[in-house]
Amino acid sequence: MAQLEIVRGDATSPQGKGVKIIAHVCNDLGGWGKGFVLALSRRWPEPEAAFRRWHRERAHNDFGLGAVQFVQVDRYVWVANMVGQRGIRRGSKGVPVRYEAIDTALGLVGDKARELGASVHMPRIGCGLAGGRWERVQPLVEERLVRRGVSVTVYETDG
Repeated sequence: MAQLEIVRGDATSPQGKGVKIIAHVCNDLGGWGKGFVLALSRRWPEPEAAFRRWHRERAHNDFGLGAVQFVQVDRYVWVANMVGQRGIRRGSKGVPVRYEAIDTALGLVGDKARELGASVHMPRIGCGLAGGRWERVQPLVEERLVRRGVSVTVYETDG
């Protein structure tokens, strides 16, 4: 039975056995330099390099809100770069998070997780620099992943 579990820890060191997908939210500007991505880059260079290339070549690929790029970083670990944030600044148009894009992206992550027989691991996506609220994101995670049989672990840090 799939479940959503919230634990203390580091999402870049996913717990458990089997194939794991680390899902996180990226912006649509191609920026990679603050928040959870820094922890990813300290652990593996591939997700950042792939994301920057994906953005740079966006005229010829699917880069955009709701899209997901899957990057294999280890035999049993993949990173899902999910574009779920419009821009990077809070301002007159509100916060950068785009819940509809996160919803779409989570559907794609669910497809990949089922294909690989993987569990999904993440920080509280969209709730850091993107300015989202977990009360809005958690139901999306439950609908797109848990109800489709994909176990999810959400990692909280002490910092």
